[in-house]
Amino acid sequence: MPEELGKIEKPQASEFVSERKLYFVPLTSTWPEAPPDYTERFDKYWAQVAEQLDALELKLGMTKKLYHEFIATGGKEGVKMVGQLNRESDRIISQRVKQGASLEPIEDEAVLSEFMDWSRCLSIGLQSEQAINTVYGAFTEANKKRNEHVAKRIDETLGAKEAGILFMREGHHVQFPPDIQVIYVAPPALDELKRWLRDRETSKEQGQSTS
Repeated sequence: MPEELGKIEKPQASEFVSERKLYFVPLTSTWPEAPPDYTERFDKYWAQVAEQLDALELKLGMTKKLYHEFIATGGKEGVKMVGQLNRESDRIISQRVKQGASLEPIEDEAVLSEFMDWSRCLSIGLQSEQAINTVYGAFTEANKKRNEHVAKRIDETLGAKEAGILFMREGHHVQFPPDIQVIYVAPPALDELKRWLRDRETSKEQGQSTS
């Protein structure tokens, strides 16, 4: 699991000098009809992420490589695709590309498509136990292949003593190479976002139980 970094002051720079470093940023998203109180927390989270990344780079080294979940293309085309996925991670990536960092493709397109297809199958609500077991088994295998490819791409592209940023959802099972120090960027606003979403889900469940 990534090391949680609630405060930038925790790590000593000397701990990371000889290692490759990966700043892990949990991806969060919003939607057009999001309530103002959620949007406020969302914007606060990404502002704090930007602040923590700046502080990490100042102390531990500038970012050389950028990685983003669901991106199978690097360079300008990859940056364009990030912009379509998440405006906030796009802002951070675009800034660092201008400073000389490179966006590296992290996904295998065929494996990603398979993973997404099986995810859709699971989301429709299957009835047969046999069908559920079959689809879930295929989904698990596709997810395993995807995680292995992500780890392999990072290992192949992150150079000695380089620092990179990975934007990815929490709950992944990527096994990072042992010589990469993974630093989990977890500003206080992340907990606020999670709490808001939990409370929203609880309210939905209570509403359904009383209807």
